[in-house]
Amino acid sequence: MLVFLIDYLTNFYSGFNVFSHLYFRVISSFLTSLYISMHIGSYFIYWLKKLQINQVVRNDGPKSHLRKHSTPTMGGIIIIVSVLISTLIWSRLSNVYIWYLITVFVGFGIIGFIDDYRKVIYRSSSGLIARWKYLWMSIISIIISLLYFFGSNTISTQLVIPFLKDFMPHLGILYVILSYFVIVGTGNAVNLTDGLDGLAIVPIIFVAIGLSIVSWLTSSITFSAYLHIPYISYAKELIVFCVSIIGSGIGFLYFNIYPARIFMGDVGSLALGGALGTIAVLLRQELLLFIMGGIFVIEACSVILQVSSFKLLGRRIFLMAPIHHHYELKGWSEPRIILFFWIVSFIFVLLGLITLKIR
Repeated sequence: MLVFLIDYLTNFYSGFNVFSHLYFRVISSFLTSLYISMHIGSYFIYWLKKLQINQVVRNDGPKSHLRKHSTPTMGGIIIIVSVLISTLIWSRLSNVYIWYLITVFVGFGIIGFIDDYRKVIYRSSSGLIARWKYLWMSIISIIISLLYFFGSNTISTQLVIPFLKDFMPHLGILYVILSYFVIVGTGNAVNLTDGLDGLAIVPIIFVAIGLSIVSWLTSSITFSAYLHIPYISYAKELIVFCVSIIGSGIGFLYFNIYPARIFMGDVGSLALGGALGTIAVLLRQELLLFIMGGIFVIEACSVILQVSSFKLLGRRIFLMAPIHHHYELKGWSEPRIILFFWIVSFIFVLLGLITLKIR
């Protein structure tokens, strides 16, 4: 939004051009989202407490969670507001990739908001019926996948495979299906990870940092050719969105770190997960996201394995799923689990970045 004004003023004075430079906008986007999230956080927490919009705790979960019933939820609204404002101000809104991202980000956020709202109103941990949640997430994901596939005559359906530079198969219309599963899958995986104070937001920040680096490399003809990854000129603006997630995430972490004063809720985890999945699709780095977001994959797989084992064999693999609850029931303290998962997430992001060179 501001970029349009800067471009107009540059016609009268060339010095304004510095404000439209990518590096300036990236730093400004980070600082803007960080300031907004930290500035409105305290007011938002006070407002939620006044309305008694508190976390609904599962009765069958770790008993230590019962003390969290008075902690406000829906803190993801802070992140959504700060990311949207920062992105709308500092990105080039003529870039269609930004609108794909905003659509998924807001759409998944609305679904998460309805889910959280139902939990609070009905004082139940069930929330929105699963089939309706997946239906609306699927509709949004399929629409964006189809728009992305048919929206450009130069669209490539190559699947970039880590470690391999000469084998990038064209998937054709199957790319739409892959995109759908990546967006919906990442949204749900992040949602499952958000179960302890600050557990999900730091891995989200790490992955956003990794994707911002990949966006920068992908938008450069020189680096993309050197690393044998697709060159995508539109990817440049994705950096602005990524750093706005980083800034708002750091600001939110101030309130969400153990002991949390507010929880992200589904409104935040679904929105952020969907956004990360969409960025990976737009960069054509779906498998790279699988590596960098390894902690989310582990959490999601623990649930799948637990449910499958119980239904097929009648017994559970873990004491409780997702897997972070398993460690809680084994006696690990919450801060220890959180720190351990942060370290693992950081390692996964580094491994993902390394695969760009080892090709």
